[in-house]
Formats: sequence, C-alpha cells, structure tokens
Amino acid sequence: MAALGHRVEVASLDPIDAPYVRDFPLPLHALGPARGHYGYCAGYVPWLRENAGRFNAAFVHGLWQYHGFGAWRALRHSRVPYYVYTHGMLDPWFRVTYPMKHMKKWAYWPWGEYRVLRDATSVIFTTEEERVLARESFWLYRANERVVPFGTNAPELDAETLREEFLQAHPHLRGKRIILFLGRLHPKKGCDMLVHAFAEHARETPDAHLLMAGPDKAQWQPALHAIAQTHGIAHRISWPGMLQGNLKWGAFHASEAFVLPSHQENFGVSVAEALACGVPVLVSDKVNVWREIEQDGAGFVAPDTIAGTQGLLAAWRNLDEPTRNVMRAQAKRTFEARFAMDGMVRSLLALLHEHPSNATARAPAQQALRVETVD
Repeated sequence: MAALGHRVEVASLDPIDAPYVRDFPLPLHALGPARGHYGYCAGYVPWLRENAGRFNAAFVHGLWQYHGFGAWRALRHSRVPYYVYTHGMLDPWFRVTYPMKHMKKWAYWPWGEYRVLRDATSVIFTTEEERVLARESFWLYRANERVVPFGTNAPELDAETLREEFLQAHPHLRGKRIILFLGRLHPKKGCDMLVHAFAEHARETPDAHLLMAGPDKAQWQPALHAIAQTHGIAHRISWPGMLQGNLKWGAFHASEAFVLPSHQENFGVSVAEALACGVPVLVSDKVNVWREIEQDGAGFVAPDTIAGTQGLLAAWRNLDEPTRNVMRAQAKRTFEARFAMDGMVRSLLALLHEHPSNATARAPAQQALRVETVD
C-alpha cells in the first residue's frame, strides 16, 4: 500500500528498544512496554484518541490482548472506522484442543472481544472457510463479516538462479525429488504425521527426500527425528532450520511438491508462496484455502491424519510427468488469480472506500489513504 502512495503507520505495544521495532521499515510508534501477557499499556488509548484524526482507517491485528480492547475504547465513537483481522484466532480448533484456555477466553469474551468485533466497521477474514468457522467458537457473536483474501509477492529472481543458489548451499539435495515442508515445527502443523507418512513415500520413491524447513522453538525436532529413525528414513529427511530470502525461494523451486498437513491453518502464506513458484500443494482440509486448491486443481486435499497425508503423497506419486506439468501451470494461475499481493490491496482498498468518511479517497492511489495499523 505504501508503494501505491498510501501512508501506513504502525502503533505497537512493544518496547521502543526491541530490535524488531528499531529495524521496522515503516513509521512506527512504540508505546510499550506493555504489562503482562494481556499487554495493558496506559498510554495506548490516549495516544489513539489524540492521533486517530490523522488517519482514514485503523486495523486491529489479532484478538485476546489489550490492543484490540483499547482500540475499541478509543475509536468506537470516533469518525475513524476500525477494522479487525482475526488471523484465525476464532477457529474452533483452539476450543477443542485447549479447553482450559477457551474457558478463560469465555470469561473475557462478553465484555471484551465480543464488543470489539460487534462495533468494528468490518471484521476481515482471509478465506471463506475462516469466516464460517469463526461462528462456531462463541455463541455470543456478532460481526459485519468480510472476506479479503491474503496476498503475497512472487520472487523477483528467476527460478533457475534461485534453485541453483539453494542447491549450492545444500549440495546433498541435488538430484533428489524433494517434498518441502516450510513452517514452524509445531504439533499444530502435523509434522509428526508427515514424517510417518513420508516413510511410505520414501519406500515407493527411491530418490525422494523430505525437507523440513522451519524454526523449532518448541524443541520438537529430536522427537520427530526419533520417529524417522523408527521407520529407517532419518537419512532421507533434512532439517535446515528457518530459510529466508533467496534460500527460501530456492527451496520452493528445487522441490517438486509442497506439503502442509496442518490441524489448523488460518491461511498458510507458505501455500501461496509455493503456488507463486508453480509448485503444486498437498494440504489437509484444515488449511483454510483448501477449497480454492481443490476447485482449481492446483494440488491435492485430504484429512489431517496419517492416512490422509499418505494419500496426499500417493496422489502426487501416481501422477505422470505431463499431468504434473499441468498442475504446475495451474498452481501459478491460482496464485495470480487468488493470492497475488496487488489483488489483496485492491480488495482492501475497495472495502475502505465503502465507508462514508472515505468518499474523498475514491480517486487514484496518489490521493493518500492514510491507514493506521494497531498491532
């Protein structure tokens, strides 16, 4: 949006001396440090009330902390509309998986988050699946729901350059038929199921290799490695940690398929990134873009179980090369039609222009639409 001439500023409850605050690329107002996990910050609401008039709209990102309730306090009677991105935090999966946390949220919901969503100009979901699932978490729920698909950018360098840079950094993967997982090593992502399922794929495909790329804050990799050892496939799996920049894009281009068997996934940016590289995606039906993938034929969809993940790999394994090439071409078309960044920005601006206070901002992008993001 900034590249189109709109001014974007960020109000954060983080401390001003945090490295990620210091290095942030947009104008940022660090109002913290906030107190406790809830993130209460005494100066936050006064700052919003004093500065809100400079902006055409405010975005609240995420739920369950003070930044949302504070925005409601400051803006609910303001001429400045505020919008809420739930980022999957109303998915009923959390209710089932973490029942005690859900009870704590219930105690907060009626006087806090319910009012934040009820009075928002719009509550924004990135997929239709996310919007429908959000209604199942709390019976006291009211929101003006809108779907604005998330977007990302394709890599700037050509595929061969990126692929070669990655393979030079990881020469043992040259000549392998790589299945790529890229994301946190976390139980929610179904990593254990993937390792179990890959054992069958490895037996059927002698040159197959699983690349498990992502940070491991939960220290789960040793347990996953032990699963691989029980199947005798530990040497067929690599754990490069978090990949960034050209190495991340090179991993996509060096892989023949991308897999994400998550138990819950609000959107899955890595899915869109894989599609941008023309890489077919193998996802569970708990990844909220699964309907779009299945409808377009840009990959395969199955339940979030070991058997389902085995089915994903088998479906890919059983395709002949011409059919795989058709799916690769479709993956790129799906990205361009559904998940490209410019499409997201157009959809978001169209939503903002619906509000009466932004009637004067409906002309070209040069007429700055100032947006405040509360994070």
